[in-house]
Parts: sequence; C-alpha cells; structure tokens
Amino acid sequence: GKLSYKLYSILNMLSVVTKIVVTALALILVSRIVPGVAVDGMYTALLAALVLGVLNVLVKPILAILTFPITLLTFGLFAFVLNAFMFWLAASMLAGFSVAGFLPALIGSLIVTAVSTVLHRVLT
Repeated sequence: GKLSYKLYSILNMLSVVTKIVVTALALILVSRIVPGVAVDGMYTALLAALVLGVLNVLVKPILAILTFPITLLTFGLFAFVLNAFMFWLAASMLAGFSVAGFLPALIGSLIVTAVSTVLHRVLT
C-alpha cells in the first residue's frame, strides 16, 4: 500500500543521493591524479556530479542516437568519445570544474565511470 510506496520512494532517493556522492568522490580523485582536470572542492564536485547525471539522462541519449552510425563503424569505441564530451560539457557549465582538452576529458570520464561503478556496487 501507501507505506511500501513511501519506503520505495525513500530508498530510491537515497540511491540517487548515493550515486551523486560517489560520483563526486570519483571526481575529486580524478582531479588529484589526472593533469588537466580540476575541481575546486567537495561542493563543486557534488554540483558537477549532479550536472553530469542530468546531462547523462537528458542529453546523452539524444547524442547516442544521433551518433549511432559512427559508434557502429568504430565498433563501439565512439561511446568513449561521447562520454568524454559529456564530461567536458559538464565542466564547461560549472565554475570550479575544468577540463583542459580531449585527453584529460577521456581519461577523467573513464576513471569516473570505473570508480563510480565499483564504489556503487560496494555500497549497494
């Protein structure tokens, strides 16, 4: 009934918050180890994680459809370029989060994805 729906809603919201925090921690890690990626602090990292999440939900599916032929021709490798673009786009929208070029965006997006996936699996 109503109680199970409310419990489900609370757990779902906690899952979203956990994903944002985990992504923010991954962004902080990336800013420490990848030259060309800078995040001013935890607050900026949380905002960047939120922006990345919104972009990945709203913009990435459209771009994935538009670039599907290229992705097919490159045997899926263009998906990494798309992820790097999302990473760069998020940085371009926020003061305090910067990415200096394609290579830092590519490496940063790969590490954020890997660390976020591992941490999320450990925490949930």
